[in-house]
Amino acid sequence: MKKFTQITGVAAPMPLVNVDTDMIIPKLFLKTIKRSGLGKNLFDEMRFDDNGEEIADFVLNKPAYRNAQILVAGENFGCGSSREHAPWALLDFGIRVVISTSFADIFFNNCFKNGILPIVLPQSDVDKLMEDANRGANAVLSVDLESQTISGPDGGQISFEVDAFKKHCLINGLDDIGLTMQKADAIDVFEAKHSVSAPWI
Repeated sequence: MKKFTQITGVAAPMPLVNVDTDMIIPKLFLKTIKRSGLGKNLFDEMRFDDNGEEIADFVLNKPAYRNAQILVAGENFGCGSSREHAPWALLDFGIRVVISTSFADIFFNNCFKNGILPIVLPQSDVDKLMEDANRGANAVLSVDLESQTISGPDGGQISFEVDAFKKHCLINGLDDIGLTMQKADAIDVFEAKHSVSAPWI
C-alpha cells in the first residue's frame, strides 16, 4: 500500500448527503477482484449519461476537478453495502482524502486499509472547506497526516483527529497483509518448528 504522509491537491466539492457505495461504484462493475481500473467507473451513473457521454455539470467532469485528490463530501458518505470496490474506485481515480461530517463504519475502515484518509470534522469546518473547494482550480488544500492538519488556500488551518494505529498504518503504507508480513521472521520460525512437531500436516 502506498504510504500517506502529506497530500497537496485540488479539492472537489460534493455536498450530497448519503452518498452510498452503489453511487460510488455501481454493482455492474463489481465483477473484478483487481484494485486497479475502477477509477473510470467512479460515480458512473452521475458522471455519464445513457450513451456513455460525460455529464458536463458533474463536478469531476469539470476541467478544474478532473485531477482532484481530495473530496469534500456531505454527511454519511459511503453508506449502503460494504463493497471494498468503493475505496478501490476512489483511489484508482486519484482520490487520497475524503472529508465529511460522518462516514458509514465499514467504508470508513476500508478507506484506511486501502491508503485513503477519511477525515471527520464538525459541520462548520466542512462548510468552510466546501467553500474553499468551490474555488475550482484554486481549491488547493494541503492535508498533513503527521501533524493532523488541513491547510486551506488562504493559509487557514484546521486540525483533525485520527486513530493512532490507523495513522501508523497509513504513514507506513501497511495494509492487513503488510502488518502480517512485519512478523515474517516469527512466522518462519513457527512454521519450521511446526513442520518438525507435526510433519503430517
